[in-house]
Amino acid sequence: MLATSLSLLLAAALAVAPGAAKKKKPVVKKSAANSAKLSAPLKAAAAETVQAHMADAVDLGIQNAAAMVPFYEQLFRNQQQPGTGEPLRVLQFGDSHTASDDWPATLRARFQQKFGDGGPGFTQAGRPFAGFRRYDSRNAMSRGWKPDGLQDREGDGLYGIGGVSLHTSREGETITLEAEGQSLEFFYLRQPGGGAFTLQDQDTILDTITTDGEAGPGYYRKELAPGLHHLVLRTLDDNPVRVFGWVLEKPGGITWETLGVNGAQADLLLLTNSVLLKSHIEHRAPALVILAYGTNEARRTDWTQQSYAESLTRVVRLIRESAPAASILIIGAPDQLMRSRRRVLPANGLERILLAQRDAALASGCGFWNLRAAMGGRGSMKQWVQAGLAQGDYVHLTSPGYRLVGDSLFELIMGQYGIFQSVRRQVLGSNENGPSSKTH
Repeated sequence: MLATSLSLLLAAALAVAPGAAKKKKPVVKKSAANSAKLSAPLKAAAAETVQAHMADAVDLGIQNAAAMVPFYEQLFRNQQQPGTGEPLRVLQFGDSHTASDDWPATLRARFQQKFGDGGPGFTQAGRPFAGFRRYDSRNAMSRGWKPDGLQDREGDGLYGIGGVSLHTSREGETITLEAEGQSLEFFYLRQPGGGAFTLQDQDTILDTITTDGEAGPGYYRKELAPGLHHLVLRTLDDNPVRVFGWVLEKPGGITWETLGVNGAQADLLLLTNSVLLKSHIEHRAPALVILAYGTNEARRTDWTQQSYAESLTRVVRLIRESAPAASILIIGAPDQLMRSRRRVLPANGLERILLAQRDAALASGCGFWNLRAAMGGRGSMKQWVQAGLAQGDYVHLTSPGYRLVGDSLFELIMGQYGIFQSVRRQVLGSNENGPSSKTH
């Protein structure tokens, strides 16, 4: 089969050409955050070391790179017919490193510049938690909405793809979205006795939607004029309404959708209502799903390497059932340090989580990128803080640090995509859009 041939040849090509993915070193915009007391030479030396590690990480590549072949094939076909059809969709699930949107926004910008702007794709309704941010849209909500989500591990599990839902039982509550696109979808919950709401664009009411009905996922779709839209949802009565988020897309291109929740852990996806979550993922039909967890798990003492690998494998299975055509990339947790009196020490639990993430990825046919190794390995967070690329909590990066990670992952993926294109030509010969007669 075509996919099998490409996967085998890609794996072989990457094995014999470890430096083939090398690109020029990402440029880091230095930040003085958390490093004001350091001398300029020390900060410069730390930044240089960090840059060297991240450049080397592009050479090291993704483990089990053949797992990315389905995504690369869809990228290739996307390039053959730019600006037409539905966009390719990337879903990045994760914790606070993802939720800040600095890291996903960098990947979004780089991929959209190369493959076309597919719009924001899915974005959560309103501002469902403190620190919520999307750089490609403006989100707001009135005060009568209450969030219910995964970060507290309590609730009824009806959280959906974004990990957090909003609900209200008050008339006149609003949620707004300002973003560019022309294909609109809205995700909500159907429920017996559910309330109604209007959707409007600027001053024009698009439709009135009732959520009353048999319990399950609800979807509203409408084509709009291309351009910038100011969308408003407004509840019409005091019956319960629960909503999940908006989708706004453009023809062709690619979306990079931020599905991070502060404090999240990968197993929390298993606590959501599986019927609802699977429906949402299936509805998005992603080409690539990224799982970027591990920071919060590393501070829990109850996880063993085996138990976490088993849990993460269950998460992968759930995603595969929902999006069988998608590639899955598991990103190992970044380095972190813990304060002990006046010192900062490596988080001991991180090692077993990283090993579990790698084991689960390779056993489940996923790609794996070890972010801690890319950063410089155990204890490297100290250099990131000194360089102004990480915050003083020794856990989170600064915006320039997240942009560096995003740039490096983009260069890595593009380097391997270049190898894929070369292998594809070998398999298909001169026929760029499908198998030649020699492959049958």
